[in-house]
Amino acid sequence: MHYAAALPVAALFVATAAAQDAQLVEQAKKRWAESPHGPMLERILPPTFELRQLPERRSRGARLLAQYCVQCHNLPNPAMHHAAKWPAIFERMVVRMRGKGNLGELMHDMMAGVGAPSVDEATVLLAYLQKHSQEPLDPKKYPAVNRPEGQSFKLACQQCHVLPDPERHTASEWPAVVARMEKNMEWMNRVVGNRPEPDEPQLKIEEINAFLVKHARKG
Repeated sequence: MHYAAALPVAALFVATAAAQDAQLVEQAKKRWAESPHGPMLERILPPTFELRQLPERRSRGARLLAQYCVQCHNLPNPAMHHAAKWPAIFERMVVRMRGKGNLGELMHDMMAGVGAPSVDEATVLLAYLQKHSQEPLDPKKYPAVNRPEGQSFKLACQQCHVLPDPERHTASEWPAVVARMEKNMEWMNRVVGNRPEPDEPQLKIEEINAFLVKHARKG
């Protein structure tokens, strides 16, 4: 009886936490809209990763990411970087949240009203980012990556991060992930203003999916 009674309370807690995180995202967007620096901040990361997609959504690490990281840019995906790369990037972000960094007084002005994590919170958040970071592909395990069948995958994915291990997702999950990555690349081209080169290799999404599905995690 006690267990059954606890279920609605737990569900209410989760729903409340999710609503609070969503409110933080909306508050950040409102702050960008009112700030002269808003357009620059909004361009930092593509808006293609959502709160519901965070791994271990109920964990403290996920909550801290939603609390602090959306203050300055769109929600980051922990798999943006591999574990070894996250510490330096994370430290740079914390310094900026404290109003310091490579832009001097402008950084202080941009970060007005932005909170920075405590030492304990920073430890938990970095551990979360590293735990769910990108797992690099081992070319010895997947020699096909250096063959024609793996070239579209290799050309596309290594533009933004280390090549991901195909076993990170199942065959049914990969197409949605690839579609999100395609949107990210389109967004970056729109923001940066890149123009396609005539001799630029054309990425073939069907080939990327075929490679990842073939080597995906089973089950």
